[in-house]
Amino acid sequence: MLIRENVSLAPFTTLGVGGPARFFAAASDENHIAEALSFARARSLPVFTLGGGSNLVVADAGFHGFVLKIEIPGIRPLSAPPDADARIAVGAGVEWDAFVQYCVSRNLAGVEALSGIPGTAGGAPVQNIGAYGQEAGETIAAVHAWDTRADKIVELTRAECAFAYRGSVFSAAAGRYIVLQTEFLLQKNGRPGAQYADLRKYFAGSVNPSLAEVRSAVLEIRKSKGMLLDPNDSDSRSAGSFFKNPVVSRDEFAALKQKARAAGVIAPDEAIPCFDAPEGNIKLAAAWLIEHSGFSKGYAHGRAGISKKHALALVNRGGASSSEIVSLMKLIQERVAASFGVALNPEPVFIGFETWGFKEKR
Repeated sequence: MLIRENVSLAPFTTLGVGGPARFFAAASDENHIAEALSFARARSLPVFTLGGGSNLVVADAGFHGFVLKIEIPGIRPLSAPPDADARIAVGAGVEWDAFVQYCVSRNLAGVEALSGIPGTAGGAPVQNIGAYGQEAGETIAAVHAWDTRADKIVELTRAECAFAYRGSVFSAAAGRYIVLQTEFLLQKNGRPGAQYADLRKYFAGSVNPSLAEVRSAVLEIRKSKGMLLDPNDSDSRSAGSFFKNPVVSRDEFAALKQKARAAGVIAPDEAIPCFDAPEGNIKLAAAWLIEHSGFSKGYAHGRAGISKKHALALVNRGGASSSEIVSLMKLIQERVAASFGVALNPEPVFIGFETWGFKEKR
């Protein structure tokens, strides 16, 4: 395994910001991972595992540790249990959308609405990626990972993965597990996921769209929102949805409506978009909160900004620093909190910042 020094991380992220890694290497199998961890431990270095860099903000100072890029390949069918038509294993380094295309082309339902999400398959269980009414955790059967505590490969069942909204045991115990391979249970000729509002609108009047038609629709919708990677579209130079949709109790929802109306943020008869969430809670639309806190699509903050197509995406308008991205993030959080009393939590992973033990350059 080739270990390089002082490698710029910005080109390995979709946002395109951040400084260098002290050490950097790519791992295509578990032997490389063991070698990298041994190298890092001998030098008391923190280790960060990198996939497609689509959900990542790197500090301007970079990461004074070892960045291990996971490039484990392969998609292969396994023996399926009686309650499923197909069990498919995918290496952590496979491009996520290539895996979705593989499934859809074989009429395997369960991930079609997750088309176009950038990054690699290894990130799917970590963040429990979701879009348009589907989540990866719904069809994941097991995850094979390197347990850095036990220093061996372990297999975690769906229950052990503890999937939650944009999270899992892998994100909760950051740094413990390195995902190697994920197994999905999918339904052959299954009913496609087309219940989400955007998809219902797209297919208005259509009857039983196919998996391929749902995939095509999702790709088209994502592109219209700048959420599909395109080198010719500056709005796609982002980390995707930058904030999680906040979940509040019904009492908190009633209080924030009252607060917003009293402050004149919304009209007395204006509704706040919301969705039912588990345990009787309410999920709010982060993009709506942002726009109703005074930020318009296309808002500029130095060389950072908000996408012209989607208020939930923070973009690198060209030559932005991570400091500018974080400054805009904090500004949005402060205004949403002041307008609605709601905390917006960021979705990306941040490395090289003070939470990792050293400061970002100013």
